Amino acid sequence: MNYVFVFLILISIITAFFTGRIEEVTNELLNSAQRAVQVSIGLIGIMAFWLGLAKIAQKSGLINLISKLISPILKLIFNELPKNSPAFSNIALNITANALGLSNAATPFGIKAMKDIKKEENKNDVATNSMCIFLAMNTAGFQIVPATVLAILIAAGAKNPTEIIIPTFIVTLSSFIFAIIIAKILAKIWKEN
Repeated sequence: MNYVFVFLILISIITAFFTGRIEEVTNELLNSAQRAVQVSIGLIGIMAFWLGLAKIAQKSGLINLISKLISPILKLIFNELPKNSPAFSNIALNITANALGLSNAATPFGIKAMKDIKKEENKNDVATNSMCIFLAMNTAGFQIVPATVLAILIAAGAKNPTEIIIPTFIVTLSSFIFAIIIAKILAKIWKEN
């Protein structure tokens, strides 16, 4: 990726040189750097506020409550795991934290869930169906509140940053459901081969 950025920068400078607009490119480069710093500083306050709210939700037990509510659905999705597997609670906590925009809090739950799944299914060098389904669900990234994107939009001075909430919800829910369906279909295909 670094090569792509270097390439784009070099092409911009060469084009500016040959078109006689090197001063405009230099000014825009400096202005862009200044705007990047302003957006970054603006993000600090917004992210601190959101992470504070998230911590309150975590300590009040809201995340645990939501994870208990979705556990029965997870038992249907991860039908290869034993019904009393400790992986279910970590999977539920991971999904709940991600859905609330707490990706930093979700990561430890996701790692622990993978370890629990590996321990339950006892296949050392092979990713199991449950692992693949969980990875697909995590990659799809279902979000009810896209906190990071909202913070960036607010810091950048967007006029109505909350207008992305409903489209983000629809898109991430769709990708989440399709990830599960495709992982289940592929698990059956590989099992038959």
